[in-house]
Formats: sequence, structure tokens, C-alpha cells
Amino acid sequence: MEIIVDAYGPEEQAMGWYYYLEEKLKFPFTAVCSAKRAISPLQLREEVKVLKMAPEEECEKEMFVTIRRGRGRLAVPLSQLGVGNEADEQTRQAVEDWRYWVQMGYRFG
Repeated sequence: MEIIVDAYGPEEQAMGWYYYLEEKLKFPFTAVCSAKRAISPLQLREEVKVLKMAPEEECEKEMFVTIRRGRGRLAVPLSQLGVGNEADEQTRQAVEDWRYWVQMGYRFG
């Protein structure tokens, strides 16, 4: 809740999370799909390389990250990813913070 303490609406909450994650995540890092999502082609236990945050406009309702997939790049929900072993502690903590927030049922707006 510290991340959105000064946020006055859903847009400010989303941007608070976006900038927190952008600052804390050390890219690139390896992640593993830990949840199936209808909006994502990732399969459970699929390993991916996370390259960066998706553009701000894609993160107004949920946080997305850009991954390398095949020869291209794709934005997927951060909440469906678990951090791989080689990620630093700051990255691991930031992803877990976001996943906890989502699991608690919080949403923007």
C-alpha cells in the first residue's frame, strides 16, 4: 500500500505501481509461467526472458512486461510470472509485491 499511498484515483495507482516496478526490476531476468491466463499464450512452467516493462498505456489496468518469445516480443501479465533463480533480491521482491497485491484482490478503479 506504500506504493499507492499518495494516489488519488485508478490512473495514479496504476502509474505508482508502474514506476515502482520500472525502478525496482533489474532487466533482463528469467521468469517462469506460474499461472495460465486466457490473454496470454504462455504455458505453465514455460521459461521466458523478461526484457522490460510494457509501455505505460498497456499498464493502465494491470502490469505487463515485455518478453522475448520466438523471434519476436510480446507483452504478458506480470502476475502470471514467477522470478527465476538468477534474479536479484530487489527484482524478486518487486514481483512478489505485485503478485501479492493482485492475489489480495486489489484492482485499479
